[in-house]
This record gives sequence, structure tokens and C-alpha cells, in this order.
Amino acid sequence: MGTIENMRLGRYGIWTFDFEDQPAALIRDSVQELEELGWPAIWIPESEGREALTHAGFLLAATRRITVVNGIAQIWSREAQWTRGGALLLADAYPDRHLLGLGFGAGKPGAKPLRAMNEYLDALDTDTKVNPAPRSPVRRLLAAYGPKMLELARDRSAGAHTYHVTPEHTAQARAILGAEPFLGVEHAVLFETDATKAREIARKHLHPYLTTPYNIAKFRRLGYTDEDIDGGSDRLVDDLVFWGDLETITAKLRAHLDAGADHVGVQVIGVEPGTSAMPHWRRLTEALLPA
Repeated sequence: MGTIENMRLGRYGIWTFDFEDQPAALIRDSVQELEELGWPAIWIPESEGREALTHAGFLLAATRRITVVNGIAQIWSREAQWTRGGALLLADAYPDRHLLGLGFGAGKPGAKPLRAMNEYLDALDTDTKVNPAPRSPVRRLLAAYGPKMLELARDRSAGAHTYHVTPEHTAQARAILGAEPFLGVEHAVLFETDATKAREIARKHLHPYLTTPYNIAKFRRLGYTDEDIDGGSDRLVDDLVFWGDLETITAKLRAHLDAGADHVGVQVIGVEPGTSAMPHWRRLTEALLPA
């Protein structure tokens, strides 16, 4: 299985949108408690206005050991020169604690994902010799779903980050990546045992992903029909959001590890904006982390 040299990522981490709409004091308290609970990694997106590298820097400064992963920093948010400079500074200031996840994100009209990512990586790898070399190297992952982007992740980064996928996709991704590259998989979970209520919450969460071209293509490759995707069938919803009690959820998460993932970033959904998922994170701690 893949690893990233000297990085402490563990088998499970916390993947969260929650910090996008919380004040700094609450974020600081939360990430410090997660570190004390023993979580080795936290994954943060770039979607609601929090800039990826300053967000990562804030979390790193608030903690001592936890690894912060951008899941993902969108390539359209900043030119490669500034991504390179920011990542170099974080690697130097916090050795082996920052993992730069890059992705096409929402995209740009007319841009082709594979070509755009290759060009961005070319620019990122241009050595301007302006910034000092960090004490530990910059490590990066690529957001990847399809075979060609997974191959690019294998060839030009430490591995791949996948989002809203099934264990079947994880097995396919591992086959493409091979044994050595790192594979970090996100999966959404919901602590709700009522099927009707759980699926209602899950569909609301999934709606943006069921209406965007690249996600639709991903779901079709996994064998879901247009009827599954249009509105979200029970089968699709249940596969993409693991809901139920703690035992049910954790058993399903382990399927990704069995399928070849090195790490699962667990995203708790169903939390009201501005409030904390900490009660659920505490429950997951007992079930997923070593004593």
C-alpha cells in the first residue's frame, strides 16, 4: 500500500466543510481537540471563500502534530507561482505536516481538465529559485476520478484524492495507481437511522454533485443509470452517504481500506451551518482510531 515518506496520515482522518462558515476561535478549539483526540489528519476544501493555503496555515499554526491536507486547492484560485511559494513556506515552517491537494475544481469554461492540470503542474515545477528550499519537500496529491487523471496523479504527484466514490471505484483507482502511490478517499457519513430522513438529508448534500458534468461522468462509469443520477436513487444515495448507527457506518468505511485505499477522510454531514460536528467526531474517534 502507498505511503508518503515521513508524513503522519494514519488510516482515517477528518474531512470537513465546517470550517468554511465558523469563526476562527471555534475552528481553533475544534482542531486542537481533534489533535488531542488523536486524529492524525484533517482535510479541508476550497469552496466557500476560505483561501486554501492561508486556511491550511492557520490550522497548522493552531496545532503541533496534525497533518493538514488541502482537499482540494483549486488550480483556478491562484496562479502556479503563488501556489508554489505558499506551499514552500508551509513545508519549511511545518515540516512533513502539509499535503497540497490540487484539483480542477469547478473548472473554467472551455478548459480540458487533463490538459489544464498538466500545464499547471508544468508551471508549478518551474524553479524560479526565489524562495528558499524548505526543510522537507512539498508533497502533493491530485484530485482524480477517471483513468487518465489517475494516471497523471500516479506519474506527477504522490498519489490521488477521490471524493464521493464507492469502494468499487477505490479498487479501480488502486489498480490504475499501482501499489506505491498514496490513495486518500473521502466518504460522507450521516448519524441518522431513519431511512426517509437520512436519504432526504443525503440527497440535499449530493445535489450539486448530481448536476455537474464531471461528477455525472464519474457516476456513469461506476454503472449508475441516468435514472439513478437524476434526483438521486436510493441505491446511489446509500452508496455515497453511509448512514445509520456508529457500527453500521464504521463497517462500511472499512470497505474502502479493503478495496485498496491507504486513508479515508470521513466527512460528517447533517450538521447545521455554524455549529460543530465535534460530538460526532468524538464518537468516530472511539470506533476508528487506535486506543
